Amino acid sequence: MTIKIAPSILSADFANLGAQVAAVEAGGAEYLHIDVMDGHFVPNITIGPLVVAALRERSRMVFDTHLMIEAPDKYILDFIQAGADLITVHQEACVHLHRTLSLIKEKGARAGVALNPATPWQSLSCILPMVDLVLVMSVNPGFGGQKFIAGALPKIEALARYRQAQGLHYEIQVDGGVNRTTASQVVQAGADVLVAGSALFGTSDPRAEVAQLRAAALTL
Repeated sequence: MTIKIAPSILSADFANLGAQVAAVEAGGAEYLHIDVMDGHFVPNITIGPLVVAALRERSRMVFDTHLMIEAPDKYILDFIQAGADLITVHQEACVHLHRTLSLIKEKGARAGVALNPATPWQSLSCILPMVDLVLVMSVNPGFGGQKFIAGALPKIEALARYRQAQGLHYEIQVDGGVNRTTASQVVQAGADVLVAGSALFGTSDPRAEVAQLRAAALTL
């Protein structure tokens, strides 16, 4: 079983961001999860394409850009040109989700779609054949350090079963409250990519913690 670790920079020390990103990359993290918030779709405000471009010069990780914003179509090209490899938009923020996902692919990036805790996975059934990743939110988006919502587990299981039954290939990513305690639960449910923020950057050694989290995730 292969599990990918995606450190979320939302919980990083922004005054020392380059060094923090370098640490988790040296620890073996495959993705860098970049949380983009607009103060409208979610109550918080974070970063834009300029920060993505600055980090791109320092890292070879897959830049996994999670747009928690309204009207994401306006900014997709900017983030791809800044260096994003994967763009994930929220089902709840897209009036024309198929059009938005098509735009991401047309511009050369992998396309992901995210679901808030209250949104059923079946709302994606028509577009799952075209996505590269489904992000299951296990907290309500907007802030780091929240407690894992266990109701995400049956949603992950259902998406994994549907993927196998339909012969699809999307990755299942989980974001929110993922740590050494919850990691094995989401992996056993069917998750492939674990987003972790405070569980990595909240420790004294984020580099070593990447391996610890991966080991915990694979513990049955």
